[in-house]
Amino acid sequence: MKWRVSTYALMLAAAGLPLYIHLPRYATGELGMNLATLGVILAGIRVMDFAQDPALGWLVDRYPRYKSAFATSAALGMALGFVMLYTLRPEGGGLWWFIAALGLVFTSYSLGTVLFYGQSAALAAQTDGLMHLAGYREAGTLGGIILAASAPAVLVMLGATGSGYAAFGVLLASVCLIALWVSRPLWRVSAPAHAPLSLAELRASGGLGLLALAFVNALPVAITSTLFLFFVEDRLGLPDLAGPFLILFFVAAGLSVPVWTRAATHHGAARSLIAAMCLAILAFIGAALLPAGAAIGFALICLGSGAALGADMVILPALFAGALDRAGLQAGRAFGLWSFAAKLALASAAILLLPLLEMSGYRPGADNSEAALMALTLGYAVLPCLIKCAAIALALQLPREEVHA
Repeated sequence: MKWRVSTYALMLAAAGLPLYIHLPRYATGELGMNLATLGVILAGIRVMDFAQDPALGWLVDRYPRYKSAFATSAALGMALGFVMLYTLRPEGGGLWWFIAALGLVFTSYSLGTVLFYGQSAALAAQTDGLMHLAGYREAGTLGGIILAASAPAVLVMLGATGSGYAAFGVLLASVCLIALWVSRPLWRVSAPAHAPLSLAELRASGGLGLLALAFVNALPVAITSTLFLFFVEDRLGLPDLAGPFLILFFVAAGLSVPVWTRAATHHGAARSLIAAMCLAILAFIGAALLPAGAAIGFALICLGSGAALGADMVILPALFAGALDRAGLQAGRAFGLWSFAAKLALASAAILLLPLLEMSGYRPGADNSEAALMALTLGYAVLPCLIKCAAIALALQLPREEVHA
């Protein structure tokens, strides 16, 4: 059961952070799109998510006997969407094809995420508790992020044509089909009967505060993920090391998962989360001070920030699932809101920062002025640091009676 949980999480991870890491460079370099247009497209998709994520949560709660069908739809939708996005690019009407592909990927991702996290209480009984379940789930998530973030560069090394994105789409579709087959038993596990979700009950359970914390805490990661390749290639001048840096970042996150799981179990989730946030702030400060060409320094930044990400991904979802379970609330719609908050953070970074960078004069891969590179540094390192401080203030409000298992 545990490895099935990790495999499904691996599939979902491919449509999360890696998509935002690749999209700016893919859209500008492969499709000829400008940053402002990409920001508008992502804003429109987030408007769609505003309505669809809670609706998908309601659907999962209302028809629990169709969980297997929902899981199948999510995996097949993501597989088709990845192929449309990266592999099958039409000669004409490319913009609308791009929008349709993104819409399909994100809708399928939302359905799979809501379903998967909504099953947490049922699956936790078979995996030694919510925190341990979170460890297995996020280990798979981080494995998927490493795979999807590094795959285009690796595929080029293995002989793929162009920038590797055409083969990348086929690879991701294959991952979705494998995960669909492997995860079938997960949806046969019966969940306990819970009351329908309401805003008042969610607030009383502490879930609303956790949603706010999750959104604010996700913003720095969203910002750095969106600007990562630009920062490495144009600010540090190390384009050939972008792939290894990404792998190092996510490997550090993956290796930190069992450490944070153990820390949260024995020392408390809030304390462990705040410690990780402080580590992230140190990494952001270090990144802002790096000179061009500082490969070793940035490798250390990747290690520190990656380790901090591991805590974010393990602890917060487990706390949210635990709050819902203790309050006896249905998880589908609640994790619909959770999914929306996570994607809103990612999109907000792109929507706000990409047009501002373009206005500052920054152009990806061009000979940029000092002012443009300073704007990139402020966006990549300084702004996330300030937002992380706000997240710490919210985390300090968490109750001290945390669930440790």
